[in-house]
Amino acid sequence: MTPRAAAARHRLHVTIAAERPTRASAGLAAFLATAAPRTASGTVTIALVSDARMRVLNRSFRGVDGPTDVLSFPDDVDGWISAPVAKSAGKSHQANHLGDIAIATGVARRQAAERRHTLTTELRILALHGLLHLLGYDHERDRGEMRRLEERLRRRAGLTEGLIARSRA
Repeated sequence: MTPRAAAARHRLHVTIAAERPTRASAGLAAFLATAAPRTASGTVTIALVSDARMRVLNRSFRGVDGPTDVLSFPDDVDGWISAPVAKSAGKSHQANHLGDIAIATGVARRQAAERRHTLTTELRILALHGLLHLLGYDHERDRGEMRRLEERLRRRAGLTEGLIARSRA
């Protein structure tokens, strides 16, 4: 397949919003656009946030008072990331915005150390998991459909593990 055909096949556009950009997040947008299911089409915003910010989000949206690694906010939920990001970038909210993904960088850093892989790898695992939630998958209710898809996509993308599989272990 030619590079032009591969680019045409992937119609996912990812924007990264980071409080503190790092080298680990440098290729995250390109990775997710390539690793996404072939049917994924639209825009996604990924916010790399502090653990304190994630704690507030987790408490507000899930009623859990503590940080988590990744949260997904489909576009039909008031976009808490994309509107401010779009405004600061001089853009209006884009049509076909799938939603927003928040990743807690401190939690991701600790999980990467525990799993003995890089922060880059952990961010990729979390972003892929978050994207699948934006696409409507729910591993708590779908009888393994999201787990199977996550495993297939992560293998294709060169990730050694997925978030669902390791949380079940």
